[in-house]
Amino acid sequence: MQFRFNHFYKPKRILYFVPADQNRKEDFFNCKYPKELIPYIGVFGTYDYPGLFVLNTDEYKGSVLGMEFRPDDDRISYPEGLDSVCLPGIYVMAVDVLEVEVLNDKVIDEVIDTVLHTDINYRKWTNAEIAKNPSVRQLFYSNDKIRIYFECLDTGKVEMVKPEGLSDVTKEQLYDIAFFDNYTGARNWRYIRHFLFEHVSPEINDFCFAIFDVKSFRMINELFSHIIANHYLIRISETLKKQDWIYESARCDNDNFVVIFKDMEEDEIRRKFTELFESLSPLDQDSKYQIFFRCGVVPMRATMLMDERVADAAKLAKSLGNKINKNEILFYTEKMYDDLFWADQIRAYLDTAIANDEFLVYMQPKYDVANENLKGAEALVRWNFKGVQFLPPSRFIPFFERIGLIGKVDDVVLHKVCECLCRWKKEGRNVKPVSVNLSRKQLENPNLLEYLCRVVDSYGVEHSLVDFELTESATYEDKDYMLALLNKLKKAGFSISIDDFGTGYSSLSLLADMPIDTLKIDKSFVDRLESKPEDSKDVTLVRHIIMMAKDLRFHCLAEGAESKSQVERLRSLGCETIQGYYYSKPVPVCEYEKLL
Repeated sequence: MQFRFNHFYKPKRILYFVPADQNRKEDFFNCKYPKELIPYIGVFGTYDYPGLFVLNTDEYKGSVLGMEFRPDDDRISYPEGLDSVCLPGIYVMAVDVLEVEVLNDKVIDEVIDTVLHTDINYRKWTNAEIAKNPSVRQLFYSNDKIRIYFECLDTGKVEMVKPEGLSDVTKEQLYDIAFFDNYTGARNWRYIRHFLFEHVSPEINDFCFAIFDVKSFRMINELFSHIIANHYLIRISETLKKQDWIYESARCDNDNFVVIFKDMEEDEIRRKFTELFESLSPLDQDSKYQIFFRCGVVPMRATMLMDERVADAAKLAKSLGNKINKNEILFYTEKMYDDLFWADQIRAYLDTAIANDEFLVYMQPKYDVANENLKGAEALVRWNFKGVQFLPPSRFIPFFERIGLIGKVDDVVLHKVCECLCRWKKEGRNVKPVSVNLSRKQLENPNLLEYLCRVVDSYGVEHSLVDFELTESATYEDKDYMLALLNKLKKAGFSISIDDFGTGYSSLSLLADMPIDTLKIDKSFVDRLESKPEDSKDVTLVRHIIMMAKDLRFHCLAEGAESKSQVERLRSLGCETIQGYYYSKPVPVCEYEKLL
């Protein structure tokens, strides 16, 4: 059994109840509530579900099944015909017992005995203890989880919480409040700031700086309680104090810790933090619950130039960690700051750039490898930044993806492509399908299909001329939602391609269910075909991707072919369409339309 503790105040309330004979208790243990109480479950003014109460008051002694109500409220419909007793306001220790397979009197006695012998005093400013002979004990049971409320008594040995005035506070207490964390006893950020400004230790000439946090720390609070989480923070603080390579450490806020440590080579720093984080996992209360950390490190040379700004640098490096079940140790570089500054700059300028029509569509033709006839094109975006500089996609697309604004750029491209398709049709050209990217951010729009249809239809463009490309990594977050969306797009007459196939973590079983038209082999696979023997692993891998695509009735397209030998190899392997510099680089619309 696992325990989760919480300490809070239960206000004055009135308990309406029925006596709990053995039959009623057994029904309760099977989550069957007394019929007299069922009508009141969840109604206004009730404090909880029906529970088992052991009363030891002047009015009543014994076990009852009942529900608690707020007293003296004219808006509440109180039960009629039931006994009742007023319960005073008390502090309680709530204990959740998880993974309970069966509930009976013996299990309850075992839980109570375990709790009474467990050290759960976690508030520094209180010495409240569980009452050994409480006036009331309360137990609730649902979904294989027991919750027991233990009445708490104050021993009278309570430390200062709120002084009456300044004269009640000693210099030592003021110092502790100023420079130490209340829960863990560790240094706090105020102390570290003084250290950074004044270099208060003459023995330390230089140092490195790091900030780390506990990934998904909120889940420890939720799953195990704030008490367990606070104990874990104490464990971190005590572990940091024992490290001989750490000069100073502090808890800043929540689960964020600062470390000032001696200068070492990057590999050695990575090893030290890896060993530290591994020593702090798993959780003491559950050996199966692994804990992971995210850490931003500022090397010594950068640290010595920044003073307290070093914290911003460490936080920036830390913020780039995005892996879930893995410890991450990220080192600050000047490029991180440059990228952050650039991202803020283009974020603020994006709407102006769209209004100034600075985003241009280029077309990269696709060719049938059998007869080398034009099959269509992929629409790619270029940015004529402020009219003075052409930016390649790598200078803005990753940043817009990271900050969630890539959808605005995709919208511009879709409108421009539809405008071209509409014009080419009016001019009597031999119009070919054009691929347009759908970003992960767009896929989150629940009205995406309606929006896409509205845009395409506004130009009078046939849906079959628009091919929506999804990157492989964007298609596996919510499988059910993704399959439903793809089927709707397909039913609406659009074509669907999976871009960059082989670079993500594909689910082949999901691939079999996806209503896609084209599988695009990523350029990284095509690059490996150059001068490789037929029986090499690289050639074998591409051959089987093409065979799989055909067996699944997908059209197969290879991206990034740049040489004749690559094209010939892809043709021999059965690839049907090629897009790459061998045939054409991305070109302006005016050049592409000459091919139609």
